[in-house]
Amino acid sequence: MAIPTETFFLDPDSDRTLQQQIQQCVAEAILSGRFLPGERMPSSRKLADFLGVSRITVTIAYTELVANEYLTSRGRSGYFISENAPRPPTFPPPSRTDDSQVDWARAIGRRFSGYAPLTRPLNWRDYRFPFIYGQADPRLFDHQNWRQCALQALGQKDFEALTSDYYERDDPRLIEYILRNILPRRGITARPEEILLTMGAQNALWISSQILLTQRRTAALENPCYPGLREILAQTRCSTVSVDVDGDGLPPEALPPGIDVVFTTASHHCPTNTTMPLARRRALLEKAVRQGFLIVEDDYEFEMSFLNSPSPALKSLDRDGTVIYTGSFSKSLFPGLRLGYLVAPEPFIREARALRALVLRHPPGHIQRTAAYFLSMGHYDAQVNRMGRAFRQRRAIMEQCIRDHGLDLVGKNTFGGSSFWMRAPDGVDTTQLALRLREVDVLIEPGRAFFGPEHDNHRFFRLAYSSIASARIPEGIARVATAIRETGTI
Repeated sequence: MAIPTETFFLDPDSDRTLQQQIQQCVAEAILSGRFLPGERMPSSRKLADFLGVSRITVTIAYTELVANEYLTSRGRSGYFISENAPRPPTFPPPSRTDDSQVDWARAIGRRFSGYAPLTRPLNWRDYRFPFIYGQADPRLFDHQNWRQCALQALGQKDFEALTSDYYERDDPRLIEYILRNILPRRGITARPEEILLTMGAQNALWISSQILLTQRRTAALENPCYPGLREILAQTRCSTVSVDVDGDGLPPEALPPGIDVVFTTASHHCPTNTTMPLARRRALLEKAVRQGFLIVEDDYEFEMSFLNSPSPALKSLDRDGTVIYTGSFSKSLFPGLRLGYLVAPEPFIREARALRALVLRHPPGHIQRTAAYFLSMGHYDAQVNRMGRAFRQRRAIMEQCIRDHGLDLVGKNTFGGSSFWMRAPDGVDTTQLALRLREVDVLIEPGRAFFGPEHDNHRFFRLAYSSIASARIPEGIARVATAIRETGTI
């Protein structure tokens, strides 16, 4: 007697193909112990009729399951659960009680889970006006060429790069491309021994803080700043000093004595997008040498300098080895890539490489090789140019709409970026404003999280244009202005 067809189902909302869903359904049933070795599968015709799919779809799924030893074919008798199929554990699961005997509050201390990152609805793509930052726009991404590069990286020629454990090393092809093509655009020259791949810019900042800071050292950070940095520094238990930024970014003269490390986003300040002038950059470097502190430069959104030519990175002006540079492909490619890099003097990179090896060895080899192909074949440059054209158009439309509605734009000294830093009128709490706007299909990012705990500031918010089509910007900004007007006064 065959396994009843009623035990099979397809999910109409699944992103998997019909064949993949049938394979998954059978495999999960075998691994859970519901289908046992020797049991007969429904005929391909019968299952196809029940599921409402073509017979060839079921046949191909069965063939794949045979290849993976989940099923076996017995001549004209049909398909059966294989005796060699993976089997679930035979031991009974441990009994559990609802009352844990472990005092988890004492055991873990909650040093990490207290961090509340910037959040957005999981279904943010369903909103018509998503003015949110850092998400990829699939209309601008070169998916076809990325797929081809991924397939090339999966080929026999690159099998070793895909499967090998590099230990503490990185893909030499990707390192070479970054050294020869990415860093020179920022005016930076480096050797292979002075660069390390990371799992994005945040991982690079974490590695830097772990190496440079202790309980006896002091770090200076911009205010406002990237919220994740403040939490990263808190884990080192170092002392921190918040320095208020102005229209030109971080003012070096405001840095107090006794600083060990300064964290800055000079190219596009996070979150205001302000670009630090060249004279101020040189003043910061001179002060670093004079007072003996190091600088961690997060070259945030440098690829998005489409309004003017990008200013040189702090690292390119560094003649004394005081700057540790972090870069990322998350904004120029897509955030889920999680691929960044550190550039610093060799002693620092040697220590950073050892720390990374203890935590995650290295970023996945296949991702590294795929990125290397995508960059070296010219797709990356085309991608950045395409994004720059789209962002320039969106920015111009949004800036005009902001002016037309009398909204208060804060960050004006900027070379590009992908967002605007805004200030609401007195009496408007942007956290509440954001919740109210969700009811009219608009997403914005409240600015409170960018400020330190000592600053109870709820007036600021961020409007990004990386994820919204140009045609929807005017109506979206009009809805923001209406909500502000109904809440306070403009």
